[in-house]
Amino acid sequence: MTLELVLAPLQANAFKPFGDVIETHDHPEIINYGQTEKFADLAQIEATAAGGNAALHLFRSQPVAFPIRIEFLERHPLGSQAFVPLHRNPFIVVVAEAGQPPEPNAVRGFITNGRQGVNFHHGVWHHYQLSLVEGCEYLVVDRAGPGSNFDEYRLGQPLVIKRLPA
Repeated sequence: MTLELVLAPLQANAFKPFGDVIETHDHPEIINYGQTEKFADLAQIEATAAGGNAALHLFRSQPVAFPIRIEFLERHPLGSQAFVPLHRNPFIVVVAEAGQPPEPNAVRGFITNGRQGVNFHHGVWHHYQLSLVEGCEYLVVDRAGPGSNFDEYRLGQPLVIKRLPA
């Protein structure tokens, strides 16, 4: 038996227990002699636990097709992990709060507006990025260094995302 996971629009207040929504706001700082708008402190990167450091990666994801089965979640106990889209296509974010492995009914699903990124706080359970179209690339900032920074958990009951919200 599977449970349906219904997606909600990604909004900063709803996502706060899991991390930061990375998006611009209406009041940038103007720098470089007026040539650049700076949107500062969009996410709090956590990377120094157990002698780690911040690392920058590029991920290229294949699209998923509906219905989408969610069977596993992962977490990074020693650092945050940020996904910043280098495209303008909505993608799906699936999360559960940090702590013990979650029950399926504690898992939440969000859909970005195509311009938003996310920063998962350390220990937050999440699914890998779920791209909806071909050619989606993401700039990823996470922790590199010593220590085990990856746990994977198989949900006791799979979840299914049947469709995008209307």
